[in-house]
Amino acid sequence: MTEEFQKFYTEELTPHLESFESRRKKIAKTFLMTTGAGCAVAIPTSLAFQEPVALFFGLVISVILITIVWTCLTRGYTEEFKNVIIRRIVSFVEPSLSYSPDHYIQEPSFRSSEIFQHRIDRYGGEDHVNGKLGKTPFEFSEIHAEYKTTSTDSKGRRKTHWHTIFSGLFFIAEFNKHFTGSTVVLPDSAEALFGSGIAKFFQNMNMSRDELIQLEDPEFEREFVVYGEDQIAARYILSPSLMRRILDFKRKTGNTVHLSFVHSKVFVAVSTNRNMFEPRVFNTVLDASLMEEYVGDLLLATGIVEDLNLNTRIWTKE
Repeated sequence: MTEEFQKFYTEELTPHLESFESRRKKIAKTFLMTTGAGCAVAIPTSLAFQEPVALFFGLVISVILITIVWTCLTRGYTEEFKNVIIRRIVSFVEPSLSYSPDHYIQEPSFRSSEIFQHRIDRYGGEDHVNGKLGKTPFEFSEIHAEYKTTSTDSKGRRKTHWHTIFSGLFFIAEFNKHFTGSTVVLPDSAEALFGSGIAKFFQNMNMSRDELIQLEDPEFEREFVVYGEDQIAARYILSPSLMRRILDFKRKTGNTVHLSFVHSKVFVAVSTNRNMFEPRVFNTVLDASLMEEYVGDLLLATGIVEDLNLNTRIWTKE
């Protein structure tokens, strides 16, 4: 913990965190007591009927009860925590940034990245941040995109299943070179499974994508597969130094990374398995390491500008 952050945590956050800690304890206690009492009534009652259907409906009612109680108890707490604590952390990381906890990158912008081609049936997000670092304007937010399928069981009952297309951090910035068309950089799962020869065969057979781009960096091609409208334009964008930076960024995140370069913008999608700025309910919020984690998440996103060297303008772009 740096001395600057320690001072910020002690002077700026702790007085507010103490208030949220008191509220958190009350919420956790109320939630456990309410749902415990509700389940204690619903489940034994359904068991008394000695019918599987009754037990099923008892469990469904219990789940609905838990969801309703949780939403009612935590909604205001979460909103205020983000507006008071996360907003201060954003300003600590970079005072010029704008933070909107309820906003997110809209679906047309997400689609325009050309990274994810699947039909989207449900789309949402939160924690929108935008601003400018050096010469580079950018924005990012958490995004969750899904599609649905339906199936019919042996009794003719239809069921809906939801599948995640993407869940994580989605980042958009102005790129430091002028270009037209699009170049898409995807994780190369085929090479890990089949080796380079067979992987290239399957990659060339991907009819939903543009032309497979052949690059001269074996390490980069082990990690990523690249599709684009033009071989020369893709190589102009993916310089040897940028490919190295992308590899380093992937290792830094420890997560799956997708990128695209579309009409002089760069899009970066980093898959995560958690909500980045959510407050705790069953563990204390009076924890400096938790606040450092929030800072780390913000620095990961804002650091993309430096990680990809976006402020170094090429002579064709000022």
